[in-house]
Amino acid sequence: MRLLHFADAHIDMANYGRHDPQSGLPLRVLDFLKSLDTIVDAAIDKKVDLVIFAGDAYKDRAPAPTFQREWGRRIMRLSRANIPTLLLVGNHDLSPALGRAHAIQEFDTLEVPHVRVLTHPCFLSADELGLPVQVIAIPWISRSGLLASLDMSAADPSEVFSNIKSRITELVNRWLDEADPELPIILTAHASVQGAKYGSERTVMLGADLVLSGSLVKNPKLDYVALGHIHKRQNLNENSHPPVVYPGSIERVDFGEAADDKYFVIANVERGKAEVEWQPLTGIRPFIDCHVQLDSAEDVTKTLKSALPGQKKLAGAIVRLTIEYPREWDTLIDELSLREHTAQAFEFHLVKRPQVEARIRLPADQTASSLGPLELLDQYWRASHTEEGEVEILQKLAREIIEGGEEA
Repeated sequence: MRLLHFADAHIDMANYGRHDPQSGLPLRVLDFLKSLDTIVDAAIDKKVDLVIFAGDAYKDRAPAPTFQREWGRRIMRLSRANIPTLLLVGNHDLSPALGRAHAIQEFDTLEVPHVRVLTHPCFLSADELGLPVQVIAIPWISRSGLLASLDMSAADPSEVFSNIKSRITELVNRWLDEADPELPIILTAHASVQGAKYGSERTVMLGADLVLSGSLVKNPKLDYVALGHIHKRQNLNENSHPPVVYPGSIERVDFGEAADDKYFVIANVERGKAEVEWQPLTGIRPFIDCHVQLDSAEDVTKTLKSALPGQKKLAGAIVRLTIEYPREWDTLIDELSLREHTAQAFEFHLVKRPQVEARIRLPADQTASSLGPLELLDQYWRASHTEEGEVEILQKLAREIIEGGEEA
């Protein structure tokens, strides 16, 4: 069983940059569509048996018709190639209001051949799929939708998610017991899993969404777990069976993913065994995130330019330069020169964070009136982070002035 697994397409994430004059599409959207084309091409060229998209086609549940057209063109290529395709509804695709259409509704409504949209927890047998494989699906569902689908009461809101988690576990275990033991079983879900990590390396904690337990997804009765929702690629059950895989998003969405390479997965799945092939997505637009804390007022613009990479790396990249500096140095930052220096970048963001010096705090047993002029000056130099050598010189000059004034 040859499976292609990808997730978190977010093809309309046009947060940065300009529009393409020929297509009229934002250039960033073209970045995402390029990755999507690579994935669809791979599915067709490698003649995979099944494609699983684990949720989040768009950035929100109300995509513009133009973006729906572009997504539809790619999915229709899979349909015309007679490749069975499962589309899970993700949290960005779903309206929280019951009865509202989700963002990929049209494939279900129009009954597109070989394409199945999964909107609620379900078990798909080999007969239903027309393939020698079984699939347990847990798409993202709003809390109200979960309560309705599982016939639960919301009488005690504080226990809703723990109850839902228990019911999901019961459902999955029941379906595993009912499954054909001779055929491979795939679990696909758009959800957080305990132990997973975001791109910024924050451990996933229980929050406002359903979090599946690690023991549920690592059940040895499963043969492959195809996940979506977290944008960092990872196998949560490395070197063990089954693979529990987040392929990650298909393009960098923001600076939180600046260091992440992007992938989709082709997995060879059979009963009791699965081989995962990480397929790198090439040509991903680079994000460059630089941070500078200025500690000298000399050659400020030169210092800032030296913190940026060379022109070759800047070309075509989305660049952010964050500067922390004393507020009085604001006029020393030549923003025009910095923008000229980064002209080859796709987009340049300059983030200024002027720091206001905190007031001098004296020890509890001291007051300003109890200190002499030289002692007060010493406190001031040190609060201003004046270098030690300069403090001695300034204090000497101050002493000469004060003592000279007293003699007069």
